[in-house]
Amino acid sequence: MTDPVHDADAAELRRLRWRCRRGMRELDQLMERYLDRAWRQAPSEERGVFLRLLACEDDKLWQWFMGYERSSDDELQQLVEHIRRLPP
Repeated sequence: MTDPVHDADAAELRRLRWRCRRGMRELDQLMERYLDRAWRQAPSEERGVFLRLLACEDDKLWQWFMGYERSSDDELQQLVEHIRRLPP
């Protein structure tokens, strides 16, 4: 017998992993690292910020993650910094 909650979580992770594919290996790795290391235990507020982050343009994400610019949205900037600190 399958567990519907587990199946829904697995399906959601697959969808998110697909959305994390940005076409830049560095961005892909950073986003997927968050999914692998932090998503499951993240509070719903942080998950919402991550979903907003996924909606951002790749060039902005690159600037933020590489430290060339800061997001004007404090929540996004805090999450970017959190993701940058995650171990590889």
